[in-house]
Amino acid sequence: MRAGAAAWAEAIETLRLRFGERISTTEAIRQAHGRGEGVIKTFAPSAVAWPESTDEVAAMVSICAAHDTPVIAFGAGTSLEGQVQAVNGGVCIDLTRMRRLLEVSAADLDCRVEAGLDREGLNALLKGDGLFFPLDPGANATLGGMAATRASGTNAVRYGTMREATLGLTVVTAAGQVMRLGGRARKSAAGYDLVRLFVGSEGTLGVITELQLRLFGIPEVIAAAVCQFETLRGAVEAVCAISQAGVPIARIELLDQLQMRACITYSKLKEMAAKPTLFMEFHGSSCSVTDQIAQVETTVAEFGGTPLRHARTPEQRSALWRARHNAYHAGRSLRPGSESIATDACVPISALPDCLLAAEAMASEAGLICPIVGHVGDGNFHLLVLFDPASRAEQAKAEALALGVARLALAFGGTISGEHGVGVHKRGLMREEHGAAVDLMRAIKHAFDPSGIMNPGKMLPE
Repeated sequence: MRAGAAAWAEAIETLRLRFGERISTTEAIRQAHGRGEGVIKTFAPSAVAWPESTDEVAAMVSICAAHDTPVIAFGAGTSLEGQVQAVNGGVCIDLTRMRRLLEVSAADLDCRVEAGLDREGLNALLKGDGLFFPLDPGANATLGGMAATRASGTNAVRYGTMREATLGLTVVTAAGQVMRLGGRARKSAAGYDLVRLFVGSEGTLGVITELQLRLFGIPEVIAAAVCQFETLRGAVEAVCAISQAGVPIARIELLDQLQMRACITYSKLKEMAAKPTLFMEFHGSSCSVTDQIAQVETTVAEFGGTPLRHARTPEQRSALWRARHNAYHAGRSLRPGSESIATDACVPISALPDCLLAAEAMASEAGLICPIVGHVGDGNFHLLVLFDPASRAEQAKAEALALGVARLALAFGGTISGEHGVGVHKRGLMREEHGAAVDLMRAIKHAFDPSGIMNPGKMLPE
C-alpha cells in the first residue's frame, strides 16, 4: 500500500462527487468512527462513507483501490479489540444504512440480510414468523460485524457461533468485485470453504455486505434460573459436570463475586447475594425442559450450589439477561473514571476450573479490580481489567495482566480469543498461537488484497 495524503484526498473528492452528502470529513464524525468499545486511543479515518447497497460498496472500494486508499468497514462500533481503528487513515465504510431483511424461509429456517442490520432488529422482524436468530453478544452488534469478528454470545453453548450460523455471504473484494460465497444448502463438499475464511477475517479480506443465516424456531418453553455458590471453583466445576452430562442447556453464564456485586447495584438485583453465580436458560418442550432442570438441580447440589431460583415470566427472564448483558457497564461502574481491557480466554472445558482460577490469582497479584464473567459452557471467560488512564504504570500493569491471561489460555491448550477477535490488541500473540501458520495467513491476505488496503494493521503481526 502506497500511503499518500494526496492520493487519499483525490479518492475522497471522487467519492464526494459520486455520493455527495453521504461522504463526510467532519471531525466529530471521523472521531466517532475511529474507535469501538474498550479502546483507549482513537484512530480516526480520513473520511466516512454511507453506502446503501452492495453495488455502492463495490463502487466505493473500487475508487479507494484506484487511489491506494485504506478501507475500514464499520457497523455498530461495538468491537473490543480495535478492529475499526483507522490506524493508517483511509475511508471508513459505515454499513448501517444497509439494514434490510431481504428474504426469509420459514420452511428452510434461513434468511438473507444486509450487513448493517443488528441482531435485535432481525429478531424483531422474525418474531411474527415464530423464528429467531439465537446469537447474542452483549452488545447489539450488526450482523456483518458479528460475522467479521466471528462473534458468539450467551447462546453459543447450544446454538453455536457465527461460524456455524453463517451459510453464505456476499462480499466486496479489495478490487471492488462482488462475490457470492456459499449458499443455502446445509452442507457442501464443493471447493474451498470461503465462507468460513471470511467469517472472522475482520475486514482484512473484503467487506461483508450480505449474509445468509441459519434460523431456529422459537422454543415451546423457555425457562431461566439462577444458582449461587460459596466458591468460584464450585461454580466452575458444576459447569463442567453439566457439560459432561450432556445437558442441552441453552445458556450457562458465570459471574464471580465481584461481578455480582457490580450487577446487584447496576441492574438492581437486590434479591441476590454477591457470590459466584450461574445464570442459566433452558429451551425445549415442557417435558424436556423439566428433565434438564432436574438434571442441573442434582448436579449443582453436588458442588455446593443453592437450589435454583427460577425466573418464570418473560419479564423476569428479560431482567435477568439484561443484567448479564449489562455486565460490561456494571463492571466499569466499580471504578468510575477508569478505562478497561477485556480479556477473552477460551480453553477446553476440562481445563476451565484450573485456568480460570489461575487467572483470578493473577488479577489478585496485580492488585487491580477485575470482575470475571464468562460463557463458561464452552470454556470462554473474560476478565474486565480496570485501570486509571492517567497512570501509565497502572495501564502497563493492566496490559501485562491481559497478556498474561492470553498466554495462560495457550498454556491450557486454548486460544487468545474466543469471540472478540484479534484486531490491533492481540495481533502480537498470533504467532505464539499459530506458529508458522501465520505465514500462510499472510499469503492468503496477499492473494485477496495484494495492495494491503483492506483494514490494514489488524490481525496479522508485522
